[in-house]
Amino acid sequence: MSEVDEIRLAQQEDAPACAKIINDWIDKTPWMARSEPRAAIEEILRDGIPKREFYVIGDPIRGYLSLDPSSNLIGGFYLAKQGQGLGKALLDRAKQGRSYMQLWTHEPNHGAQKFYRREGFVAVERDPERSPVGVVEIRMEWRT
Repeated sequence: MSEVDEIRLAQQEDAPACAKIINDWIDKTPWMARSEPRAAIEEILRDGIPKREFYVIGDPIRGYLSLDPSSNLIGGFYLAKQGQGLGKALLDRAKQGRSYMQLWTHEPNHGAQKFYRREGFVAVERDPERSPVGVVEIRMEWRT
């Protein structure tokens, strides 16, 4: 991580960069079907940014984490490239001032689950019907 990888709260103008990260991930992930067109994902993010704690990292943006502060649910957590410490930095920022967080992860995403376990998350629920694209999801929780 470098100086250009500062974490800041997102603005609605950051939606295209964040949407590109998600869309690129969907396109390169064989087990993930597309449920929304590329442009719709950008609009979903643009609408959601002001309603959540939405952190971005990097300039240009290299990742983001979106959190609902009322439920401490991480709703989106994507990086343009893994293995550079950006995900840990975003997650550490989200953990500040909290004693609990939860998230849903796709069952085939073993790399993400390994990362979450390393960061103290534990699997608590499996739901084969939660995902609109038919991928089984696992809910994980973190507590201090």
